[in-house]
Amino acid sequence: MSAPDQLLVVIDPVARRCDGESVRIARDVLCGGAAAKVCVPGTPEEFVRALARRGSRRLVVIGDDRALVRAVGALHHGGDLGGNALSLVPVGPRETVRLGVSLGAPPGPVTAARAVLGGVARRLDLLVDDRGGVVVGGVRIPEGTPSPEPVVAPEARFRPSGGGGPGASGAGASGAGTSGSGPGASGAGASGTPGPGLSGSGCSAPGASGWGPSAWGPSMWVPSMWGTCRSLVRTLVGPGAGRVPPTLGQRLRVEADGRLLADVDDPVDGVTVVARDGAAEVVVRPRAAPPRRWAARTVTVAGAGGEGYRYRADAEPTGPVPTRTWTVRPGAWTLLVPARALPADAG
Repeated sequence: MSAPDQLLVVIDPVARRCDGESVRIARDVLCGGAAAKVCVPGTPEEFVRALARRGSRRLVVIGDDRALVRAVGALHHGGDLGGNALSLVPVGPRETVRLGVSLGAPPGPVTAARAVLGGVARRLDLLVDDRGGVVVGGVRIPEGTPSPEPVVAPEARFRPSGGGGPGASGAGASGAGTSGSGPGASGAGASGTPGPGLSGSGCSAPGASGWGPSAWGPSMWVPSMWGTCRSLVRTLVGPGAGRVPPTLGQRLRVEADGRLLADVDDPVDGVTVVARDGAAEVVVRPRAAPPRRWAARTVTVAGAGGEGYRYRADAEPTGPVPTRTWTVRPGAWTLLVPARALPADAG
């Protein structure tokens, strides 16, 4: 069997806990059409090692946008991002797979798995910052409204849900490690806790993306006296109490290829940076002027007087940082998508 027909299928633990049925379906389609190794990493280190040891196998990620960005980052840091095309099977609540779907990965497990087996390559740009971080979707300053899920370290995605809940035997992989798979393969190792399926995973909850109850365990969501008092205060004084009206803007210095787009004496409501058509497209929104757009190779944003600012890169809030520079890498990586999702002028 040729190398393109050999796959390394990496299943994000959050996807396995959240929607084990979709994971199982995707795995069965992939294993039925190619020789596949299935891996469910238990730690971020195991995730990186699995990618480094894949050899000539094509990488397939089953998971959400955070799993996609983690895979792109690991391949970039390993110097192998421009090799074989990456494939994604989006699994998770709709809001957690928007990025992957917007790039062309189909939202359904069957359609996405078939695109892995018979899709076409789409070249995509990438933003890389001066600390080596990668941005697949875009950068937003300020970081925006925080998500309703608790903010936890990314490593928490690899921890089992609280108290050893239902396992993932239906997902075809119940622990870390790899194993050869063909049609009817059972998946990865057996270090996890087997269970009756995923019926208790609670994927309909807002935190089902791995940043809510399924990752923290039920004890974190028991109503507390503090939570009750806070809700009472909000009810009495209104939803806007305690918030600082966003009237001052942010004092930032924004440069695109050395061209000054905004200075600290010209407060801005926001800045976005997106890799598009081989350039970094930056949009600056001053408080007292129309938006300013510019396409550049590098974009640098610095806070006033060395003050830190916060931003959101893809789904991850970052900062505060005093300054950061993003550089576009045109066509840095490739994603397999269905033929109908590829524009006529893409290549």
